[in-house]
Amino acid sequence: MTPAEPAPDQLRRDPLPLRGRVALVTGVSRRAGIGYAIARRLAAQGASLVLHHYAPHDRDQPWGADPGGQEAVTGGVTEALAAPDAAVWHQQADLSDPGAPSRLIESAAATSGFLDILVCNHARSGGDGPLGPLTAEMLDAHWAANARSSILLAQAFAAQHDDRRPGGRIVFMTSGQDLGPMPGEVAYAASKGALTSITQTLADQLAGRGITLNTVNPGPVDTGYAPPDVHEIVRRHFPRGRWGTPDDPARLIAWLVTDDAAWITGQVINSEGGFRRWD
Repeated sequence: MTPAEPAPDQLRRDPLPLRGRVALVTGVSRRAGIGYAIARRLAAQGASLVLHHYAPHDRDQPWGADPGGQEAVTGGVTEALAAPDAAVWHQQADLSDPGAPSRLIESAAATSGFLDILVCNHARSGGDGPLGPLTAEMLDAHWAANARSSILLAQAFAAQHDDRRPGGRIVFMTSGQDLGPMPGEVAYAASKGALTSITQTLADQLAGRGITLNTVNPGPVDTGYAPPDVHEIVRRHFPRGRWGTPDDPARLIAWLVTDDAAWITGQVINSEGGFRRWD
């Protein structure tokens, strides 16, 4: 039996493919970050947004917190809203707390009415090291914030997802640990690599419920963390002579959470612009 071909109106692109849907994006605390770019892309496609943030982490890093605070971050996402009935909310949570992921999902769903999309963009970086000085505390801290919290967020998202709105979407974020070494970042690489490894298993479990789960590796993205000398070295490894921008992976993720990507699940997608790890 030959499958029915799409009707002409089904081939035309909806300018607001996420109209009426609600997305929770974690790690949206800096306008220079990937989470902010993702949130703005989803807002521009019609979605309402719940923005998770945890400013204390950024304040402890060399790049610091957003100079405008969460008000500026939320305001920038609000400006991108395209659907007249769409809205933006924000919530703070330390996702390394074992109970925080489920509380965040419950609170976000209660605030917005329902969650259709979950993008686990948050990450712990810093406080890491090479194998020699590595400690159990370093490993545990990165595991809790990066891997455990993402898996628990997916668990809670699936638990609140029912047949009222089929087609849930989950996106994890990794960093290409399986493509090359990350010197000096053993704990980070181990925790992010775990998300790559678990992608197919979780996607298989969720597929029967109409929920897709994919993982995106954005490659080196200029979010203001690299000092000038490192920035220049990395830049030379890109064929186009520039780092990735936050909007580069955001465009991919915005497509993955639409109906056009309903047949894609269990994939780890590298969005690196041809990044060359070796000269």
